[in-house]
Amino acid sequence: MFVETVDAKGFSSAARNLSVATSSVTRMVDSLESELGTVLLNRSTRQITISDAGMAYYMSARKILDSVVQADEKIKDSQDEPSGPLRVTVPTAFGRFVIAPHIGSFLHSHPRVDLDLVLSDEIIDLFTQRIDLSIRLGSPAPNEELVSRPLGLFRRLVVASPDYIKQYGRPQQPADLLQHQCLRFSSQLVWTFLSEDEELRIPVAGKLKTNNVEVIREIVLSGHGIALLPDWLIQQDINGGKMISLLTSYQVNPNSSSAAISALYLPNHRGSKRVNAFIDFVREIVK
Repeated sequence: MFVETVDAKGFSSAARNLSVATSSVTRMVDSLESELGTVLLNRSTRQITISDAGMAYYMSARKILDSVVQADEKIKDSQDEPSGPLRVTVPTAFGRFVIAPHIGSFLHSHPRVDLDLVLSDEIIDLFTQRIDLSIRLGSPAPNEELVSRPLGLFRRLVVASPDYIKQYGRPQQPADLLQHQCLRFSSQLVWTFLSEDEELRIPVAGKLKTNNVEVIREIVLSGHGIALLPDWLIQQDINGGKMISLLTSYQVNPNSSSAAISALYLPNHRGSKRVNAFIDFVREIVK
């Protein structure tokens, strides 16, 4: 009850999550503090905050509770087929465009898995957020505490709509982009073009920058600029004639970003049938 109170940021929320009365939670936490002889949670009329002693106790208690959960899950994973809860985080657009259309197939193939799919573009701490598996785009930062497995690669393509090309012309070489409206992510300053014998870094610019890849896609479709977008997001648009791929003789990346698709998980999930089942599922989709 103490751990749930910290996670839920309040007694009432913890009680709802545990399906018990709020008075039961407060009474048990009060009893725990009396037994330990210290204050774990600082109360006020508006909020509770965790004390230094409470934080130390919370971290130890969380490890104990997680160990119990892992023991349960290992028993379930020892069965013939993947079974039990599986919490996975994926980038938002990748989850919507690539993962979501196939989730039904995964659930049908693994009926004993209870999937909790979290769509987020934030780098989530797998331990504190109780994440079993994270699917990430680009090279993950080196981390000795995580296992990283490659799943595949994607391409980034320079694209525009037929209407934009008809009105403003088609760039024939990377330098021509300096004369066009380039739609870019907030963090992008240049697009790097690679061919067999050269590397060109083009400082792209335009009237719009954003941190959302789906917004850029919509603006490209509306005919208001050129963008550098991942193939998994726009391949159907290209196949349907809604977008045109430009400068196709070059490999293009924003700066030196990797085009890797990776799976990351904590070492204690090595051998987990549930985790491996989802990894195989994603690998099959992106191959």
